[in-house]
Amino acid sequence: QVQLVESGGGLVQTGDSLRLSCAASGRTFGTYPMGWFRQAPGKEREFVSAIRRSGSTFYADSVKGRFTISRDNAKNTVSLQMNSLKPEDTAVYYCAAGEEWQYWGQGTQVTVSS
Repeated sequence: QVQLVESGGGLVQTGDSLRLSCAASGRTFGTYPMGWFRQAPGKEREFVSAIRRSGSTFYADSVKGRFTISRDNAKNTVSLQMNSLKPEDTAVYYCAAGEEWQYWGQGTQVTVSS
């Protein structure tokens, strides 16, 4: 059974940092892209960041320079270091994996207070 489990969300203040982690089990995700999406209340789910097996990274314009994605292929994990958080970063953050993002976690809440 394929499973992605996120951790690290929470309530922080503007300017604070958080680190999200996602652990994949049930299949080797080492060859797949892995990434993060988020969904704010009343909004559609949006892309945040992705990383290929090669280490190539991609970011939404709204998080460039503040967020950093990384992965450990041996451990089937992907992390998202989020710095200089803003209230508009408040959302449920989802880990995803696969060439067509066919695998998803349950999400972890990130709330940034002003």
